[in-house]
Amino acid sequence: MHDVRTASPDVGEFIEMTSMPVPAGLAELYAEHYEAVFRAALRVTGNPADAEDVLQTVFLRVLSHTEHDEAARRPVAYFRRAAVNAAVDILRRRAVHGETSYDDDRPTAAVDPPLLLKERLRRALGILQSDDATLFVLRHVEGLSLEELASVFGLEKNNLAVRLHRIRLRLQTELER
Repeated sequence: MHDVRTASPDVGEFIEMTSMPVPAGLAELYAEHYEAVFRAALRVTGNPADAEDVLQTVFLRVLSHTEHDEAARRPVAYFRRAAVNAAVDILRRRAVHGETSYDDDRPTAAVDPPLLLKERLRRALGILQSDDATLFVLRHVEGLSLEELASVFGLEKNNLAVRLHRIRLRLQTELER
């Protein structure tokens, strides 16, 4: 298993990687949330290198000041959603370019059926609209409740339930192809 503590630079290393001015509180936000961001990204992408890219993307967005205020106001919700959005972007890029997360030297016959299903699900998520993929992952992978999702997305619980049902049907159709 990939160890998030060794995969991610400490906040000092992260800040040194950029020449941007550092907003107050970034070190604390990074220390508190980098592990959750990495793990969420790893669950979505299935690839530690992609999860590290997501980690960097999320915190660079915070560092750019445009999203720093939102991250400081509601950090748990912000970082979960930001991690899933960035991970879904990677899945979408894979779908467009026909990439997979498998190593090319691994024989296809040796791949476990659960791994194939996960990869097919990742491809199907890459086809969905960004908000739909994010909503699905936050509910069914990250385990957020309908109440939490309603708060994050600013929607009614009943509307979310209907939307999630439609998303599941679309994913099922994609998986049956």
